[in-house]
Amino acid sequence: MPWYSQTWTFLDGRWQEGNPPMMGPRTHAAWLASSVFDGARVFENAMPDMDRHAARVNQSATKMGLKPLIADAEIVALVRQGAQKFKTGTPLYVKPMYWAEAEGVDGITPDPDSTRFCLCLFEAAMPEPKAGALAVSRFRRPTLETAPTDIKTGALYPNNARAIRDAQQRGFTNALVLDMLGNVAETASSNIFMVKDGVVCTPTPTGAFLNGITRQRVIELLRKDGLEVREVSLKVDDFLAADEVFTSGNYSKVMPIGRIEDVNLQPGPVFQKARALYWAYATSGAFAV
Repeated sequence: MPWYSQTWTFLDGRWQEGNPPMMGPRTHAAWLASSVFDGARVFENAMPDMDRHAARVNQSATKMGLKPLIADAEIVALVRQGAQKFKTGTPLYVKPMYWAEAEGVDGITPDPDSTRFCLCLFEAAMPEPKAGALAVSRFRRPTLETAPTDIKTGALYPNNARAIRDAQQRGFTNALVLDMLGNVAETASSNIFMVKDGVVCTPTPTGAFLNGITRQRVIELLRKDGLEVREVSLKVDDFLAADEVFTSGNYSKVMPIGRIEDVNLQPGPVFQKARALYWAYATSGAFAV
């Protein structure tokens, strides 16, 4: 049995089942990390904000020095086509990718004319809303001056992975990661929100982390529902004193946090509202597969 779940990948102009090979030892992205991707979801026969995810992967490609090959609308159409290859109702993770095959004349930068594209869809259950536990990480998010933090690229994920691994070794499920100034940025895998006295606060995007698509949508939905949402600089102590903490991200959508270090929290009414509002929005019929 393969280690991966049911998978379909659009590569080299055709759909292929499983995990087809796509890079060789001379491939620029395989050794110099010129790959970008996006992550989206198909669940409950809906694919919310797929147009935004398609647009972001094309924007990431341009910023990485690659050449976007597939228009936003065409990526969305391919996602819809690929989803039809699975049993109706199967929850999927959606991963469009670009990478460079060859290096430029300097041997370091990617050759944009060698850009390749694939779209991978694979079965991935939607996680139950189980409260996570966060350790304050000793690792930091880099700045735009030190890393391509404005791009969704695999090159950033080893830093995320070591933060998660370190937190797990300490008995937590994820990490609360700070920026270089000591402000809370996000968890190692999602954007973060806190609630105090009925006011929702979330770290202001400073370039140290991506302003997530699900994050933006949750903010919009909460504000429409009458809640005050502030994007501000936040410290660890703000989260330790919070009434509620929850996260947003493409893989799990809206999830509660039950502990930060030795401070216990309970999933509260604002988390419940945020999750319910997002699910209602996503499954409204406007984003049907």
